[in-house]
Amino acid sequence: MTEFTNLSSDLVELILSLLPIPTLIRVSTVCKLWHSIISSPSFSTLSNHSNKPWFFLRGIHNISSKNNQTFAFDPSSNNWFLLPTPQHHHRHQPNTSFIGTNSFFFITAPNFLYTPILHPSWHLTPPLHFPRINPLLGVFHDAKGSSFSHPKFIVVGGVKFIGNLVDIEDRLDVEIYDPLLGNWDLGPPLPPDFRSGNSSSSLSSALFKGKFYVFGIYSCFVSSFDLHHRVWSEVHTLRPHGAVFSFLVACKEMLVLAGVCNFPHGFSSFVLWKVDERTMRFSQIDVMPHDLLCSLFDGDEDDKFASLKCVGLGDLIYVYNEDYHRMYPACVCEINGESGRCVWRKVPPLPSLMNRFHKVISFCSTVSLHSILRELQGPGLQF
Repeated sequence: MTEFTNLSSDLVELILSLLPIPTLIRVSTVCKLWHSIISSPSFSTLSNHSNKPWFFLRGIHNISSKNNQTFAFDPSSNNWFLLPTPQHHHRHQPNTSFIGTNSFFFITAPNFLYTPILHPSWHLTPPLHFPRINPLLGVFHDAKGSSFSHPKFIVVGGVKFIGNLVDIEDRLDVEIYDPLLGNWDLGPPLPPDFRSGNSSSSLSSALFKGKFYVFGIYSCFVSSFDLHHRVWSEVHTLRPHGAVFSFLVACKEMLVLAGVCNFPHGFSSFVLWKVDERTMRFSQIDVMPHDLLCSLFDGDEDDKFASLKCVGLGDLIYVYNEDYHRMYPACVCEINGESGRCVWRKVPPLPSLMNRFHKVISFCSTVSLHSILRELQGPGLQF
């Protein structure tokens, strides 16, 4: 029989490309040849990984930033990873100014900074025209640009932040940052219907087909900001019968409304609805299995659903309980874009080395295999 060491490098590369990410991380330390193969940019294109969006949880400790941790869940390998914590020298920012979305972490006040999640390196931008905490934030690329066009950032809503004071009444202009030009452009603020709740604690957002959608978690108001024409759409109401609260999620082929719904006879469920972005009409897709919903809670408290949060991207929607005492249990639903069939499953528990947090932020992001494997050359992923 042929020894493995006698195989051609092309065949070794093909065999390695079939391995899950946790195994790739381990085998990259076996020998220099395997490490060079796995670390090469060409390996990422050959790899059999489906590039499903990862689920990120960032735990924030109010007293000691050293206790902050970032975890990432890879749905393909069904594994959690502990990411290196991005350190920065601006230690006096409020916790409500730390945000994560689509491959980046952000600090919005008193200074605006951003860093890639993997290979963290903080970049300071010119000041926002309106410094703010708890805004909605999106990362987008110009549709007319090439596939390698650089990202831009959009900041919507939030609470005005001036000298450690906040102004909850002020409607703040949209601000868009272009890292190449190094300046912030202004756009019209959220429509006045959203005046009673401009922060991310009461709003959810979704980037879909060149528009940045803003949805009221409790008000059910929805409007979209056209990223090319930079205008807001008419405000609609998306309130399915019995809905208590819900989140708007951008999936690969459709907008999805996901939230808690009270049904007749006194029982509640977590429901998914498909939203037609042209008419803003919705239709039910699926209901989370009742035993899966129960697994996210300990008891039958009246307000237990209030701690549920939902994020998603691509064909995946994650639902989790942000209550620390439950250790943030989560489940995921995969939506088949062609058949519309939904498959639910439980997400494994977070690693036992998790610290105690006062707040968690969550988001989904695609992650390139090349970026993950490059992380091996730094502090490294732990799982």
